[in-house]
Amino acid sequence: MSDFLLWAHRGASADAPENTLAAFALAEQQRADGIELDVQLSRDGVPLILHDEILERTTDGRGRVDQQNWSELRKLDAGSWFGSEFAGERLPSLAEVLEWADDRLLLNLEVKTPSVADALLRLLKQFPWARVLISSFDHRLLAALRNVAPDLRLGFLNDSRFWRRALQRATRARAVSFHPRVDQVSRPLLAACQAAELAVYPWTVDSAVVAHRLRGLGVAGVFSNRPGLLRRELFLN
Repeated sequence: MSDFLLWAHRGASADAPENTLAAFALAEQQRADGIELDVQLSRDGVPLILHDEILERTTDGRGRVDQQNWSELRKLDAGSWFGSEFAGERLPSLAEVLEWADDRLLLNLEVKTPSVADALLRLLKQFPWARVLISSFDHRLLAALRNVAPDLRLGFLNDSRFWRRALQRATRARAVSFHPRVDQVSRPLLAACQAAELAVYPWTVDSAVVAHRLRGLGVAGVFSNRPGLLRRELFLN
């Protein structure tokens, strides 16, 4: 792992359909250090990987993901929208991803809704070797997770210009990282995170020029749809 951590945003999502095993495998081939993925819950309580609350954008399904059982969701085509070569790619369950990643890759699991929390914690107990970071925009959810899981690694997502409030919440919850939108990164933010001993991972960075500048400012890494490109352009080992 390099000293500048490359998170593959929804996998290598510039080159493969986001949040699929194809995108995750390609991210590993492109030597990403970790994979960021989004966790939703099916109607029957199965944690699965999908960004949107509805199915239309990235599958051939329709409607809300939480209104359909996993037996229905697992049949959907989650690849054809991106390219014909990915036809038949399926929505992965979180259990499938944890089994696939083993202990090789870091996994940043972005929790989309509070309803996921209990099922997620139960599942993680089955994979104690997994290298997992839990992130969310829902800071109350992260604080609640801290109360029930003292050893869980937490990352606080933020897209508000009032980042100091979010940083205070992250500090109180004993988070390990802070994930600002890239245009929020500033020297004051970085100084405050450094004082709080929080790693900073901005999102989403596909430009090597921008990544190089951020690295010079002292961020610990970035989320990117193009981890392979950044690794090459930044000459990372």
